[in-house]
Amino acid sequence: MKKYLFAATILLLNITSAFAQNKKPNINIVFIGNSITQGAQLANAATEAPPATAVAYLRKQINLGTVEFSNQGHSGYTTLDFLPGEGDTFTKVEQAANAFNDKQALLIFSMKLGTNDSAIQGTHGAPVAPDTYIQNVKTIIDKLLADFPQAVVVLQHPIWYSPNTYNGSKYLQEGLSRLQSYIPKLDSLAASYTATNPKHVFVGDKKAFRYFKKHHLTELVPENGQKGIFYLHPNKTGAVSLGEFWGKAIDRVVKKLR
Repeated sequence: MKKYLFAATILLLNITSAFAQNKKPNINIVFIGNSITQGAQLANAATEAPPATAVAYLRKQINLGTVEFSNQGHSGYTTLDFLPGEGDTFTKVEQAANAFNDKQALLIFSMKLGTNDSAIQGTHGAPVAPDTYIQNVKTIIDKLLADFPQAVVVLQHPIWYSPNTYNGSKYLQEGLSRLQSYIPKLDSLAASYTATNPKHVFVGDKKAFRYFKKHHLTELVPENGQKGIFYLHPNKTGAVSLGEFWGKAIDRVVKKLR
């Protein structure tokens, strides 16, 4: 009799485990970024900005449960603005994370910073050297994971802007080249966490940079600048494209964690 009870118990545990593994995960996402994340140049950033379109994509995925988000994008901000202790920006990111109702959901910080760091002048700390940029990113990640040990950070690659970009801040080809130099450092940083804090830091989207370089005439907003018409911010169509790039990257990360 005891043998049969033991076998039944094992079977029940296996079934329970199977259900747990098949349960659709709920996720909460805090998007960290600059004006591109914020949704500058869009008529209704609340519903049209890339974080909103990323979440719209994720909510259609049959492998996911509920998806909630907070858009913590700020126009003109660099990694320096998001450093812990530098003003209240980082505090607001953490407050956004704590404000989600479902405390059992997987917490994800999706970060896309670098555009304003790359500027020649006009933004906080510009120009931010690649080594300083990546150290700032690491400082932000380390504090987030210290305060939210179960969270995941997804590093989205920055996207292309035209080499004549010059609005209130000066970017040009020098800035674009500096922006591109950040990308391999992001990849290396994420890889370094596989040893120190595995399954908590991932590279997200890698495709949007090339995509917007190719499709800037149709998916980025033409803006008047000091060096002529430049392209920097996604239009409504571009925000959908960027959101889907981010959404697909986040979905891939969640699947890796199952």
